[in-house]
Amino acid sequence: MARVLMKGNEAIGEGAVRAGCRYFFGYPITPQSELPHYLAKRLPEVGGVYLQSESETAAINMVYGAAGAGARVMTSSSGPGISLMQEGISYLAGAELPCVIVNMIRGGPGLGNIAPAQSDYFQATRGGGHGDYRVIVLAPASVQEIIDLMRLAFDLADRYRNPVMVAGDGILGQMMEPVELGEEEDVQIPPRPWAATGRMGGEKKLINSLYIVPEELEQHNLKLARKYALIASKEQRWEEYRLDGAKLVLVAFGTVARICKAVVDRCREEGLAVGLIRPITLWPYPQKAFEPLMGKVDSFLVVEMSLGQMVEDVRLAVNGRHPVHFYGRCGGMLPVAADVVQEVKKLYGGEGN
Repeated sequence: MARVLMKGNEAIGEGAVRAGCRYFFGYPITPQSELPHYLAKRLPEVGGVYLQSESETAAINMVYGAAGAGARVMTSSSGPGISLMQEGISYLAGAELPCVIVNMIRGGPGLGNIAPAQSDYFQATRGGGHGDYRVIVLAPASVQEIIDLMRLAFDLADRYRNPVMVAGDGILGQMMEPVELGEEEDVQIPPRPWAATGRMGGEKKLINSLYIVPEELEQHNLKLARKYALIASKEQRWEEYRLDGAKLVLVAFGTVARICKAVVDRCREEGLAVGLIRPITLWPYPQKAFEPLMGKVDSFLVVEMSLGQMVEDVRLAVNGRHPVHFYGRCGGMLPVAADVVQEVKKLYGGEGN
């Protein structure tokens, strides 16, 4: 098994190729520009197509067309570009088209800066665009996990005929780590009887998200709601770290979870019973991870690179049964392990947050 040093953005591209993706449409934006740069070279090597669109709006509509024709397809961007894609993402969800969308999150709002952030959490997990819809959201925390989750992203997109978003950040995209790459395999893409590939003597295929008759649109929305409920019941994923005997549990995802593991280790060395829950799926949110802890822990501390977004989902999962505290940095600033340790000690001392 080959072990190579890869940048996070490059690993996303390699993971996509190994997952059977053969089409990429996108537009460069920092801090994810190495991803399209990598695929511009890599996709032609496997008979795929890379096309730099004239805008993010154009890119997401190209994704719609390729997905409607049955291709495994993806795009990528960062916060401002993902905002421009929202109409197209809503169309993809409404038409039940599988695709993968990568957001390497940067500081905002507005143009913000190119430093890492997690402030697009609401945008990703609440649909982001118009109408009642959801996208599945995966949050890797290492370059190796990027490789692994890209295959899962495409598989989930196909399984549920739904867009899947991979939510990283500027650090995860730029960092380099050793990854293990197995042999490339021939990926068997599931049959797509719904795809608009030409009638060819068969039944008519129509890819559409337009329902003029209100009763028909309501039934379509209820059908989507049943699918989302199924996803929520089957696809919750998370990592547990040193939860044995924990009285205070940190909750963090992505890059911040890496910092929080160091916090947990330091606290344990000082005799503080601290653990960590790391959500891997941001939607569906892993509420099941919290149930075994109810009545056993004292409180939770949510750590984010934002002013507090995922903390709302933690409060929903805990449902008032334990205090949920928050510590965050924003604008591209990283939480520092020493500062989080001090927050933990405040909570242990009863000062609260």
